[in-house]
Amino acid sequence: MKKLILRCSYVFVITLTSAALHGQENNKQSSTSNLDIENDLFDAKALMQRVKFLSLDSLEGRKTGERGNLIARNYIIELFKKYDIDPFSNNYLQPFSFKNRRDNKTYQAANILGLIRGSQYPEKYIVLSAHYDHVGIINGAIYNGADDDASGVSALFALIEYLDKNPLKYSVIIAAFDAEELGLKGAQHFLKSFPQAKENILLNINLDMIGRNDDNQMFVVGANLHEELKPLINDLKLPENFYLLSGHDGTDKKQNWTYSSDHGIFHKSNIPFLYFGVEDHEDYHEPTDDYENIQKVFYTKAVMTIISVVERINYSLY
Repeated sequence: MKKLILRCSYVFVITLTSAALHGQENNKQSSTSNLDIENDLFDAKALMQRVKFLSLDSLEGRKTGERGNLIARNYIIELFKKYDIDPFSNNYLQPFSFKNRRDNKTYQAANILGLIRGSQYPEKYIVLSAHYDHVGIINGAIYNGADDDASGVSALFALIEYLDKNPLKYSVIIAAFDAEELGLKGAQHFLKSFPQAKENILLNINLDMIGRNDDNQMFVVGANLHEELKPLINDLKLPENFYLLSGHDGTDKKQNWTYSSDHGIFHKSNIPFLYFGVEDHEDYHEPTDDYENIQKVFYTKAVMTIISVVERINYSLY
């Protein structure tokens, strides 16, 4: 992900009561919290285990084209198989190559794409996405990218767990994109290669950095740009002491995240999107973005909230 911290007091808050807002400052979650919360939507322990694996030192920061990235790729493919997810095309991999202007190198990359067929409209698609690459090793330091974006990739499989029991009427493409850190190249290739009319993609839900926030805040970006998406996020029943904020989309005074991650490519193609993520923390794009700094309770609540949005698709989208 590429974005800057920009704090602003003008925040639209999606919550149940004003009283909950007034208690926010007195209920901040510690970054060391290891408590469990009640959750019957997905396996929270497995959620954390996946983040831990993807952010191991042995994966060397998962940089596109390098050994650790390939390890992550194979791990994700095995998870698709474990959860009995069909490949989107002939196999899970969508390979591509590109030349990066910054370092003048040609990179070999691959998206990983799975498919859950819709019960009523199999030729209409929701794309759930997260990027599995990170920035690798810089000056001898491993940048593990636990929050950016092992947190998003692991959450895809929590969504798969939910969808297995609660299928959508539309088909769902599960997309683990490569080369986001090198210019959103994976999402670009996905849309360029999409075998049907792009109009058949109804929505992109992109997850990038959802694993920690000391103020228990996660942002959703995109609904202010697409009125038809507001029923998906308005008046959500949120987990206790968790705050979903709408903004950072160019319609307010905050930093514009419309093109900050892979959802920006969908937006350029006039495909509606919802992006879920947190504001940058001190470990963003630092070698300290480690598994130990993921906040288990916040992360679990973030995924629960995203599932609440996905749950509404069957009766609130088109």
